[in-house]
Amino acid sequence: MKHTHGSIEVICGSMFSGKTDELIRRLIRATIAKQKVQVFKPAIDIRYAVEKVASHAGSTFDAIPVESAAEIRSRLDKDTTVVGIDEAQFFDTEVVIIARELAARGVRVLVAGLDTDFRGEPFGSMPVLMSEAEDVAKLHAICMVCGDDASRTQRLVNGKPARHDDPVVIVGASELYEARCRLHHEVPR
Repeated sequence: MKHTHGSIEVICGSMFSGKTDELIRRLIRATIAKQKVQVFKPAIDIRYAVEKVASHAGSTFDAIPVESAAEIRSRLDKDTTVVGIDEAQFFDTEVVIIARELAARGVRVLVAGLDTDFRGEPFGSMPVLMSEAEDVAKLHAICMVCGDDASRTQRLVNGKPARHDDPVVIVGASELYEARCRLHHEVPR
């Protein structure tokens, strides 16, 4: 089934806010509607499964790991009508161009990712994708300090907040991440 119009939908928020669960929910609905779905994820994300997107809660959906956003083009089937992209903040800026191209061709593009990094600053191409999207869902987790809505991801190193000059992306490191509200999010300089 083809869509009449293509679109970009962004699902964003802090870690533990349910972004991947929401992405999977939308992908399952598209599958039920007999739409041809393909899902892509950065190859560096091997936390749960190599060829699946997986939420912290345990939901999974088959996915194709790619080294770069450009690889999505070569791996895309011609009859695909819904494209999911998880952890979009880890892709280069080409992900924005690809999302635009697909939407212009009538494809529904579902993008999930962190809108801010551990510093609370815009993360990768997510701000541009959010501004281009027809729909943006900003999800919240629960602050691990006070229990209020959390919109930030706190990186802890040896139990203390990571410093501002620490690397933004650390793959496979054993840092502990927590969801925090604005008040309790700390980034020492």
